[in-house]
Amino acid sequence: MGELENTDFLSMDRRTFLKVVGAMGASAFLGLHRSEISKALELSKTRVIWIHGAECTGCSESVLNGRDPDIFQAIQKLSVDIAYHEMLIQQQGIFVDGELASTSELNSEIMLDEAIEEGGYILVVEGAIANGPDGTGKYCMYGERTFKELFTKAASNATFVLAIGMCATYGGINSANSEIVDLMDFRGVAFLRRDPSKGMLTELGIDRPVINIAGCPSNPDWVLLTLAAVILGKIDINDPDPILDEFKRPLVFFPENVTLHWNCPRRGYYDIGQFDTEFSGDACLWKLGCKGPYTHSDCALRKWNGSVNMCTQAGSPCISCCEPGFFDNSTPFYKNVQTVAPSNSETDSSFPSNENNEDTITPAAIGLGATAGATVIGSAAYAARRIVQKDDNKKEMDQ
Repeated sequence: MGELENTDFLSMDRRTFLKVVGAMGASAFLGLHRSEISKALELSKTRVIWIHGAECTGCSESVLNGRDPDIFQAIQKLSVDIAYHEMLIQQQGIFVDGELASTSELNSEIMLDEAIEEGGYILVVEGAIANGPDGTGKYCMYGERTFKELFTKAASNATFVLAIGMCATYGGINSANSEIVDLMDFRGVAFLRRDPSKGMLTELGIDRPVINIAGCPSNPDWVLLTLAAVILGKIDINDPDPILDEFKRPLVFFPENVTLHWNCPRRGYYDIGQFDTEFSGDACLWKLGCKGPYTHSDCALRKWNGSVNMCTQAGSPCISCCEPGFFDNSTPFYKNVQTVAPSNSETDSSFPSNENNEDTITPAAIGLGATAGATVIGSAAYAARRIVQKDDNKKEMDQ
């Protein structure tokens, strides 16, 4: 971390910046480089319009629950002007104290329209966009207008679009298989599940660059660090694809060749073949439906709740909530999806080789841009633990 303190992040190329910042986390990055950020942003202020479609507001709650920095510290340090976010607007509505409000200071709909008309903002979309019934979008209303209409107007005037959460990115649970899924016809911003041809932007014929921050909900770091990289010019918003995967997710958070399984706290039990068959155990959760081997995210390194824990650490199998196709591709949540354990062969990019796998953690950490501090120390201790477990297991078998 000492070396990173003296790093001139403004002179880094985009790929290096994203790796370093991704590994540091929002807290360390915004803290260590406070003065440089202030200098870079002293003449600018980035406007953000954040709109909500069909969703549970879980991604907003996740960002609001971020710690060190919290959302308000991040807003100040990154010089962000949140022009609209309905959860954060106080005393706003069509009516105030029973009287019809007709100014943007009191009426949130007028405020939103004025903010959109001004243009030059980052549009954050949380929630799926209804296209049904029959292309009207009336299955998701925003006051007296459809959310589809609002999204169309907001996306048309935006500089670029940041879709957060599975509903906005790929349709999420709104697009899960059901008798009414085609009638409701919920879409993600740029995709419907894994299909880019059915994203709402394509449906509307709007050409805007998009970055997808997957997850149900998204990790606060994924959202804040992506915004930071855009605001500081480290992501070319006119051509963000070089730092994204095929589903428009930032590779630094959703690496193509590394899965959550690589660095799972329970990975050592998988390696020695110890699997829980009931909840509340300590072993690998694969037989209880864990989808970690098929999930490309850095959850196991970044963690949640102030970097304290994550799903498998808390005893819950990973439900692969970061992968396009969630919800359908992940269900049933608590049943293993194969009758045979996943291969650990080197030809399977989802898994490191079992041979000498005590060395696989460090390459994975480097690939994700992991820091030289706690991550490396933790990885070394974890690898040692796996070796000890294997040796103990071998001794028991020999006896």
